[in-house]
Amino acid sequence: MLLWILLSVIIVSLMSLVGILFISLKEKTFEKILMILISLASGAMLGGAFLHLMPEAVESGISGVWIYLLLGILIFFILEKFVHWRHCHLGKCKVHSFAYINLVGDSIHNFIDGLVIAASYLVSFEVGIATTVAVFFHEIPQEIGDFGVLLYGGFTKAKALFYNFLTALTAVAGALIGYFLRDSFNIQYLIPFAAGGFIYIAGSDLIPELKKTTEPSKSAVEFSFLVLGIVIMLLLKIFFE
Repeated sequence: MLLWILLSVIIVSLMSLVGILFISLKEKTFEKILMILISLASGAMLGGAFLHLMPEAVESGISGVWIYLLLGILIFFILEKFVHWRHCHLGKCKVHSFAYINLVGDSIHNFIDGLVIAASYLVSFEVGIATTVAVFFHEIPQEIGDFGVLLYGGFTKAKALFYNFLTALTAVAGALIGYFLRDSFNIQYLIPFAAGGFIYIAGSDLIPELKKTTEPSKSAVEFSFLVLGIVIMLLLKIFFE
């Protein structure tokens, strides 16, 4: 099982290098691809939360499952609000400070991803695969955005890629800690917590971006990919059960 955990977090961590593939595209083309990826990630995260994580948490019989779901939503809100803050306060901070804050926030976020992936595999192989897929789809648009943030913050392309990949490796640390300390606490409590995080990210960060699209044809495409993300998670459930 450790091999699957490490393989999953390494694949997810490699997504930190994806930005270089999109940075040379024209702005309109880049935006179209990014919105499709955001739509797919939204569906995958909602599908992962409602079709895999929460059913598994309820069936496991752990107490306070809905409390941990709410806790996940609140913790991710705090993480985004106070740590992963992407805007200068009243325009009075330096751009470089803004970029470094982004790196700190990413490190914490990726560390939690590693913990969650480890916890998911320890519950069942199906939940582990589903969680990895959901995180994978979410990481693509996020890492593209993070790469752009670092470039805007004054980093060179090479330096931005290096630091983005370095922060992604904290997922490996999180996975190892989650695996080797599994007997120190009930790691199953991380499952509803992760579901809350997925719901928060999809509902507060990803779907609001899709709402900005007003053209019916583009909205239809985005909705189709959102549904596709859910369908992928449904097929995973059917296939692995």
